[in-house]
Amino acid sequence: MDRATCCSKVDEAIANIQFDGELVEKKLFGNGHINDTFLTVFKKSDGHTKRCILQRVNHKVFKKPDELMENIWNVTEYLKKKIIEQGGDPRRESLSVIPSKDGKSYYRDSIGCYWRGFQFIEDAVSYDQVNRPEQFYQSAVAFGRFQNMLADYPAETLHETIPNFHNTPARLEALKKAVQEDVMGRVKEVQEELEFIRERREDTYILMDMLNKGELPLRVTHNDTKLNNVMLDSETGKSLCVVDLDTVMPGLALNDFGDSIRFGASTAAEDEPDLSKVWLDLTLFESYTKGFLDACGDSLTEKELDMLPMGAKIMTLECGIRFLTDYIQGDTYFKISREGHNLDRCRTQLKLVADMERKWSQMVSIVDKYRKK
Repeated sequence: MDRATCCSKVDEAIANIQFDGELVEKKLFGNGHINDTFLTVFKKSDGHTKRCILQRVNHKVFKKPDELMENIWNVTEYLKKKIIEQGGDPRRESLSVIPSKDGKSYYRDSIGCYWRGFQFIEDAVSYDQVNRPEQFYQSAVAFGRFQNMLADYPAETLHETIPNFHNTPARLEALKKAVQEDVMGRVKEVQEELEFIRERREDTYILMDMLNKGELPLRVTHNDTKLNNVMLDSETGKSLCVVDLDTVMPGLALNDFGDSIRFGASTAAEDEPDLSKVWLDLTLFESYTKGFLDACGDSLTEKELDMLPMGAKIMTLECGIRFLTDYIQGDTYFKISREGHNLDRCRTQLKLVADMERKWSQMVSIVDKYRKK
């Protein structure tokens, strides 16, 4: 079923979610590539207007929307209780799901598409790229606070919305399979990249082995810790809350930290073809580390703190593996806009891994500087 067909049911969805007031406007909103998002405006009985978000969940990507929404509902309700306990404002510091008229966290329409409503967070902005270190620091505060408030949440009760999402050994096995099949005849072009990854094969097992041995705790993780998934107060620039909770599931805090560094502390875009422009910006690494650890408080274990630099390295290596796998398979997963796009993405990640290795002692020193003694 195509997106246009699903989106034709937008009025049905609006009529079956507990929005307050009379609909006066609806329009497409944002630039997301997975779900379809609408900004809706309702006129209330007192004459005031209220904005809300309506979103169609892409059930081709998220195969079990009911489980996904169960995760989001349970986590946001837990967060709101924590925020109230801490004297905060749950309407601005957490996503708020608007239930369907039959009391569920989502509405399934007459053709089987899934919809959900959220309260709109007013006077808040998000950014796609880091323009100032303070923005990166504030995103770190948001994700660190997210970890802190959910430290006691039973992570094992959450559903895996994407199985093995950050299982790095499984990603390596998928690459091996792609190399063996070589469906596009591209393996001969990427021998240097494959050798780089082979030399770091043992690294891919480190975090999963530690989790399986009980040396790292299973936590509630966001798994998409980009800057644009943090809302900042429009006036103060301070972090308000974390959004886009579709990939909230059990995982490692190191993955969330590491993916932020991979994406935000690089000096170049993820698909930069000129590798001379790609390296790890230690100023941004320090800014994020400080914000994350300031907000985490004492919720992380000593072993997690020890392994934060490794989290950055493994997440970057894992992304490089995923981009290379997709390139070898014919670019079937990540969207591309040019020939060799996924190979460029792979190469930036591997260049970043190499630079992290060169700057390892400095990364460790920065973590030690801000960890709670």
